[in-house]
Amino acid sequence: MNKHVTQLSEEQQQWLAQWQQTSLQAAQKYLAEKGILGLNIQAKESRILPPICGIWKIKDNLGKGYWVISGKVPTDSMPVSGAADARAALKHFSYQWQIKADKILAAEQQDPAQVEYANILVQHAHGLYDMASEEQLWANAAS
Repeated sequence: MNKHVTQLSEEQQQWLAQWQQTSLQAAQKYLAEKGILGLNIQAKESRILPPICGIWKIKDNLGKGYWVISGKVPTDSMPVSGAADARAALKHFSYQWQIKADKILAAEQQDPAQVEYANILVQHAHGLYDMASEEQLWANAAS
């Protein structure tokens, strides 16, 4: 997933491996909490963008595929049919989070906690879109 790992110090490689494991575990836990089991990680199509997020392509034991995002962003998932690759999945999550935030902020009765959550979604949505638009992050992607 990251061809530049060999250029990192041993300490950096350990940090990256730990970050990747933590992000992947969060994605797996998220799906398990939704009753999605028997997970198979599609590593070649997944992307890690530390320290912000991992975009994991995962298949369940029935062969159904999901894109799952985790890391310093809200953990979320969508059917793999919603995006052709990890970059498109980032854009999809960005768009969906913006829509969700807009609905919260448009409500007549606004709960302060929900408004705070909406603002967090907007911030992350913008960050994801910026990452998806950053050509150098995707130079080695198969897409």
